[in-house]
Amino acid sequence: MSNAKVLPLLEPADGQGVAPCCPPLTERPMTAEEAETAARMFKALGDPVRLRLFSAVASHEGGEACVCDISDVGVSQPTVSHHLKKLKEAGLLTSERRGTWVYYRVEPSVLAAMGKLLTLPAAA
Repeated sequence: MSNAKVLPLLEPADGQGVAPCCPPLTERPMTAEEAETAARMFKALGDPVRLRLFSAVASHEGGEACVCDISDVGVSQPTVSHHLKKLKEAGLLTSERRGTWVYYRVEPSVLAAMGKLLTLPAAA
């Protein structure tokens, strides 16, 4: 059983895609809960190996990657598995087992939420 916490992504009322877990940084100060959620995401991406794995999955053809295709990041396979687990726990990746291989996917809503969090306000 996993006690992983997934980033909460909300459907905005205007139906224009996914709203981030937190407001854009320039909109208002974050609440303690919003800061905890964002920090969990950034902490997971703060490791160079995890960032490379996240990038490998996000940029892979078809939007998903088999662990066998992305494990060449300069660390052992058990370490790759550890880092992928941390990315999943942060809500940045999802996975699906197909036979003996596990395929990872970055949900488009996660990328949208990350982008909105770091968006500057529109020029007046």
